[in-house]
Amino acid sequence: MDFGVIGGTGLYQFAEGGEPLAVTTRYGRVEVARARVNDTTVFFLPRHGRGHDIPPHQVNYRANIAALKELGVGNILASAAVGSMCDQLPPGSLALLCQFLDFTHGRPGTFFAGEQGKVVHVDMTSPYCPHLREEILAAAAALAEEVHAEATYVCAQGPRFETPAEINMFKKLGGDVVGMTNLPEVALAREAGICYAAVAIVTNWAAGVTPEPVRHADVTAFMERHISRVESLFLQAIGRHRDIACSCRESGAK
Repeated sequence: MDFGVIGGTGLYQFAEGGEPLAVTTRYGRVEVARARVNDTTVFFLPRHGRGHDIPPHQVNYRANIAALKELGVGNILASAAVGSMCDQLPPGSLALLCQFLDFTHGRPGTFFAGEQGKVVHVDMTSPYCPHLREEILAAAAALAEEVHAEATYVCAQGPRFETPAEINMFKKLGGDVVGMTNLPEVALAREAGICYAAVAIVTNWAAGVTPEPVRHADVTAFMERHISRVESLFLQAIGRHRDIACSCRESGAK
């Protein structure tokens, strides 16, 4: 099945040379770029818009996932710039997300909002596709790239950075890294019956872990220096992908 790549900070060059497309969904209009990787069609979707002008709490997550679903995407690889709360994940680390804690509010977060005249509860025991996660780890091994196999992602509301007190709370709850964009994206992908995996790149220590303040310009600059590692990892994973009848696709939102 076709792939979608959702890029956050720094990943826009992935779509260079791709064919621009606009998809109109019931939730809004979405711009993507279509390209070919070996024999696979890949649709790149810039999460924050091509000009990086959409803040995390205003991203139209439903439209983004609905557009990829409409295009026939069965697998999504996503990048996430994060701050680390974990000694084992210093800046420069790559980590596969395996669980999340959602601290967002006010974001439309489901396709099942009652319009179908029924109540639907989607299983999130394994929110990130185990099959895609295994393929990313295999791709990392082929590239001799170290990727931590498991990280719990805390999604903060943004657009401000977190306080040291919040980071201390997140750590006590089991969080490893913190960002602002992976929710409701991952949950919507599951509702849409799309396999989804996300690689976090640690750009900084979270607030209060060190005395240094967190600066957006520093995060962006760090991501630009390291994003080629994520690009190579995604290209390798897409090239070696083998489609299976994955349980992620059983939920199937319309």
